[in-house]
Amino acid sequence: MSLSGMDVGGLAVDGQNLDRLKLQAKQAPDQALKTVAQQFETVFLNMMLKSMREATPQDGVFDSEQTRMFTGMLDQQLAQSMADRGVGLADIMVRQLSRQQVPTPESGASSSPPPALNTQHSVLGTQHSALSTKGLPSAYSADFQQAFVDRMRPHAEAASRSTGIPAHLIMGQAALESGWGKREIMNADGSNSHNLFGIKANKGWNGKVAEVTTTEYHNGVASKQVERFRAYGSYTEAFRDYARFLSDDPRYAAVLEQSDGKAFAQALQKAGYATDPRYADKLTSVIGSVRVRA
Repeated sequence: MSLSGMDVGGLAVDGQNLDRLKLQAKQAPDQALKTVAQQFETVFLNMMLKSMREATPQDGVFDSEQTRMFTGMLDQQLAQSMADRGVGLADIMVRQLSRQQVPTPESGASSSPPPALNTQHSVLGTQHSALSTKGLPSAYSADFQQAFVDRMRPHAEAASRSTGIPAHLIMGQAALESGWGKREIMNADGSNSHNLFGIKANKGWNGKVAEVTTTEYHNGVASKQVERFRAYGSYTEAFRDYARFLSDDPRYAAVLEQSDGKAFAQALQKAGYATDPRYADKLTSVIGSVRVRA
């Protein structure tokens, strides 16, 4: 059975269907979203029918455990048939969630980085949804953002001592790339890759790898593709590798010289850290939200 034609009736609670759905989510995320929405609609309709049954008298002459069992089976089939025809709930879910899945860089007319740069980054906005042109959405409260900053501060300060980049700039980039820690890159088994900076696993990387569907811009045109990202055992490893990644690559020399948020963001974009043509603007905005407590 092809992934695009996966049986909606086989719910994800079944092990084999769950595995197929995970694979589909990597290869065709839009179709996977539709499949999950249809499955949710089926479950919802079945619950609705069950509630309606329970609201009616069940002490008639022909009522028994057996009839109730077969009635439940009938309701499951009715729910599946109704979901196959569609009652609109799945379509609403798909439209709502699709709006939140913003492509990597948000729309912009700027050209992509020079081809010779061979961009190593970035998962921004692909797995991490709901980014706005002013940074991250208002749903990320000030308290939530501050908790992220406090948690990552020791790691950022260590990376700052290694690179010379002010810690609050490093935390700002980690916040943008990971959605303040809410949308981190996950390994295939659901564990955390701790990759807060969206650094890809290039040919020289010998560590663990996490594969996710990302959206990249090539000559201003967005396209979805599965990319391999570095996976770490801890945030300490992640920040240490980030510092080494910037320090060892000559093209980031200008980045290491910056202490101003806007200049830092612009230097990263110029060096080709991300394919997002508006990356510098977004990063500058998020850096402005970082508050380091004394």
